[in-house]
Amino acid sequence: MSRELLPTASRRDTTRLAWSLVRAHRGPLVLAVLAFAVAGLCALVAPWVLGRIVDLVLDGGDAGDLLVAAGLIAAASLVGGLATWASIAALARAGEPALAELREEVLDRALTLDSARIEAAGTGDVLARVGDDARTVTEALTEMLPNLVNALVLIGFTGIGLFALDWRLGLAGLVAIPAYGLGLHWYLQRSGPMYAEERIAQGERAQALVSGLQGVRTLRAHGLEEAQVAEITRRSDEARRISVGVVDILTRFGSRSNRSELIGLTLVLTTGFFLVRSGSITVGAVTAAALYFHRLFNPIGVLLFTFDAVQSAGASLARLAGVALLPPVPEATADPPMNRGPLVLTDIDHAYVTDHPVLREVSLTIEPGQRVALVGATGAGKTTLGAIAAGVLPPTRGAVTLAGTPFAGMDEAGLRSRVVLISQDVHVFAGTVREAVTLVDDHADDGAVRAALQRVHALRWVEALPDGLDTVVGDGAHPLTPAQAQQLALARVELADPWFVVLDEATAEAGSSGARDLERAAMAVTEDRGAIIVAHRLTQSAAADRVLVLHDGRVVEDDTHDALVAAGGRYARLWEAWRT
Repeated sequence: MSRELLPTASRRDTTRLAWSLVRAHRGPLVLAVLAFAVAGLCALVAPWVLGRIVDLVLDGGDAGDLLVAAGLIAAASLVGGLATWASIAALARAGEPALAELREEVLDRALTLDSARIEAAGTGDVLARVGDDARTVTEALTEMLPNLVNALVLIGFTGIGLFALDWRLGLAGLVAIPAYGLGLHWYLQRSGPMYAEERIAQGERAQALVSGLQGVRTLRAHGLEEAQVAEITRRSDEARRISVGVVDILTRFGSRSNRSELIGLTLVLTTGFFLVRSGSITVGAVTAAALYFHRLFNPIGVLLFTFDAVQSAGASLARLAGVALLPPVPEATADPPMNRGPLVLTDIDHAYVTDHPVLREVSLTIEPGQRVALVGATGAGKTTLGAIAAGVLPPTRGAVTLAGTPFAGMDEAGLRSRVVLISQDVHVFAGTVREAVTLVDDHADDGAVRAALQRVHALRWVEALPDGLDTVVGDGAHPLTPAQAQQLALARVELADPWFVVLDEATAEAGSSGARDLERAAMAVTEDRGAIIVAHRLTQSAAADRVLVLHDGRVVEDDTHDALVAAGGRYARLWEAWRT
């Protein structure tokens, strides 16, 4: 199944968003423009003075005139350097806050996307945008943009300088523009699509890496390490192939740029030769014109080759803008209910792919304090039904209500305070054990934290840690077993005190050694709370108040454990196979 990547904004929408962010910092932006203009004017001084020096030498000028000319060059260089520093500093004051706002906007939108949308796009796509793309735009702002603006100013003022010397020298320089334009057109036609393709390939590579790291235990269990490494290698080779192709195009573009420089300088010198021979201008003026055009090599090269960075940054900015411009989460139209009531799913259908339903006409009512176990073969729809019941996944058709209030009208925070989902994939956040538990309530004191840990049978091993509640866990810190990580997640549930809990195979990663303790913890957390338990061990369904058997997306059996076993149906066969 192909992934549905997050959107990429159009050029118009990207430009509009960038301008809306920058215009809030007009003061530094205006100062940057003025400073760039001063730097550009100062850059014209040296070639013009050198041309005057040539005429002074040919006309037998005195040493004092040469010293004045040298002083002008030195003064212009000093002022130009200060202006360049001021322009870059002012541009940073305008651009960095705008970029920070964009990153915050992208992160805000990414964090508020529903899990189904993230899964459809793949976590690699999201990581590539907030990681690689944000870094590319940042580097462009700090390194490329000042050079680009400075090059544009120099080109503009140098063109004016050429025409000021003699309009015919200016026209000779302009003749080179079509050669530059043809080379740039050739480059843009080929590089634009390749940069967009490169960004996507980097996202696919990130997705393969993330999938391999997240599923490393499963891969090892089934001996699929080499297959996953091969997939990562294939994605990496594809990204490398595209990057090499981009470099190849850039190199060929460089040769076209050099050819344009040769054409332009030849025309300026040839025109100057005939003008000097006719007595129209001096040798010094032609020298200044040649130096002006030669001085254009660097800014024109920067301008042309900056299109390499512009294309890359533009593709990254469009991908960031695509996320930032996603519609915001609709405002809540209803407050969460204040009095406990049933969790009701009515006529639920769901399909991840059109015409391939995972759930069909499922209706379910769970009373407060009632435990309901979901049982069925892999692919029956248990996890999907649990996600819909938890409000994590909106159904394709049907409605979910809590105490009469539709899920669709409640805000995310309000819904999470009433219904919580715990899956088998639990992330251990970097920080202390205390911080890991109090994520749901940062005002909870140590007494409440210890009570929650005691409830899930975790307090003993937590107190045995080197620093107890202050022990740092997570990446690069004290390691936790899968069962311990899940117990911390269950302790968070206990501290949050929701009305309903959805346990999606929440004890599956414990292994045989920790299964009993983790199941005891799960039972403790679901006591006096409504619960949906996606059962991977039928001992869980035996302890539930009701058992729903799913098959091909439908509820085919619904009763107590004892009644279903006595009925001799699908569940009875599963139970018999489990016991033996």
